[in-house]
Amino acid sequence: MINKNISKVKVIPLGGLGEIGKNITAIEYDNEIIVIDCGLAFPDAEMYGVDLVIPNITYLLNNREKVKGFFLTHGHEDHIGALPYVLKQLNVAVYGTKLTLSLVKSKLEEHKILSDCTLSEVKQGEEVKTEKFRVEFIRTCHSIADACALAIHTPEGVIVHTGDFKIDYTPIDGKVINLHRFAKLGTEKVLLLMADSTNAERSGYTVSEKIIGENLTRIFERSKGRVIVATFASNINRIQQIINASLSYGRKVAFSGRSMEKISAIAIELGYMQLPEDQLISVEDINKYPSERITIITTGSQGEPMSALSRIASSNHKNITITKGDLVIISASPIPGNRKLISRLIDELFSKGAEVIYDAKEEIHVSGHACQEELKLMHTLIKPKFFMPVHGEYRHLKQHKLLAENLGMDAKNIFILETGQVLELSRNAARKSGVVTSGSIMVDGIGIGDVGNVVLRDRRHLSQDGILTVVVTIDKASFSILSGPDIVTRGFIFVRESGDLISEATEVVKAELDKCMERKITEWFVIKSNIKNSLGQFLYSKTRRNPIILPIIMEI
Repeated sequence: MINKNISKVKVIPLGGLGEIGKNITAIEYDNEIIVIDCGLAFPDAEMYGVDLVIPNITYLLNNREKVKGFFLTHGHEDHIGALPYVLKQLNVAVYGTKLTLSLVKSKLEEHKILSDCTLSEVKQGEEVKTEKFRVEFIRTCHSIADACALAIHTPEGVIVHTGDFKIDYTPIDGKVINLHRFAKLGTEKVLLLMADSTNAERSGYTVSEKIIGENLTRIFERSKGRVIVATFASNINRIQQIINASLSYGRKVAFSGRSMEKISAIAIELGYMQLPEDQLISVEDINKYPSERITIITTGSQGEPMSALSRIASSNHKNITITKGDLVIISASPIPGNRKLISRLIDELFSKGAEVIYDAKEEIHVSGHACQEELKLMHTLIKPKFFMPVHGEYRHLKQHKLLAENLGMDAKNIFILETGQVLELSRNAARKSGVVTSGSIMVDGIGIGDVGNVVLRDRRHLSQDGILTVVVTIDKASFSILSGPDIVTRGFIFVRESGDLISEATEVVKAELDKCMERKITEWFVIKSNIKNSLGQFLYSKTRRNPIILPIIMEI
């Protein structure tokens, strides 16, 4: 059980630990809870048919009267993507910077709940106060503009949550991370540091985004045809550099892909992206200009099957077809699990006659996350009493723990938590203190939470061994077979080539039905169970496969 002592601060990660994505952390003191971020994760290969994964917020719902708001570090999906689903259940204020809230607003409009929600804009350097907390937004650098760290001032001390960050001394927008504020906090005795661990395994420093702009400009200089660049739609600084390189060589710019079109329009409207109106064209108009005067910026850098770039590569895009002389730049690194998709996409583009440049060939992408030397600097500036690595799989958290130990921190003051575990803090002590309900909720179409382990198990089973349906019609009065059994298969075998097996399987079912009738078994569930058992054993002995067997008994 969780210690009920109300004089303690509780840090409760509900996602984002031991995984990539789904970042959300509750901080509780007495009768108040504030929530940092509310992100989603994308399904892995075993989650057949699942679209998105969002955090289980049962703990917040059970304490809804305490929750004072969501405080957002930046506008990436793994930090804001679950809000449209969560706010339908827990409608509290959402605090964030201008760009972050604009991206949230767009999502809430899609879900038709914007008018019911309260979005409160906070500038970098400003604070939001509740009765128990004072939340300060501190400027950082990341792969999206308006990113912030949060300094949460509590009655027991200051908690610093870095959000996703890197230390870039030459950012594209000129807004350098506010290291001075972090150093000042370090002189005021920080109770707990919660720091991004995504790149904790990587030595050295993260390359400046400015270097990528220089490399892109060199590539544009030698290109004689159309340039198609795939990158993350949220990486506004990268897109700005692509625009700059395009304008330098007299190219018009077109955006392709739903998220790319939406986010670029928001960024241009808010002034986070600069593109003269007369240099922006629609993809429907690209054929009106010479190839050497066109740049297309698109989604699909991860090889997603339905993305714009994948449709272009497969000649399935309404307006864009790859022609010889096209140059395709994939300006992103593969997310774990996507390498095969990206390799297949690159092969397809090459086969269509395009030249393809990707990260393995030239330096056209940098991470938005701090490497080891940047993490060391953050630790050294803040000098926390306690440390909790966040944002990453277990190995990332472990490596970050070792890094902190190498800087001289006592291992007893470092806490690697699992999702749902509670870290309880006072001015001079910290300890793990129980667990709360947590986990993942799967979103499939319009269904939220109706796909669980049983459904996933069946989908996995179907994908591996297929399904076999047995249909039989029985006379209710005489308890005799009127027709069937008929066997229909999907994903199990090709019936034309396996007619003998199906015939033998039909005889097995008939024999089982005869046994049931001889024993005067009339309960349908017993008959179905007997059919499944006998047919399943027969099929496994013949094929070493275990298809799902669905007996259907109709009575007349």
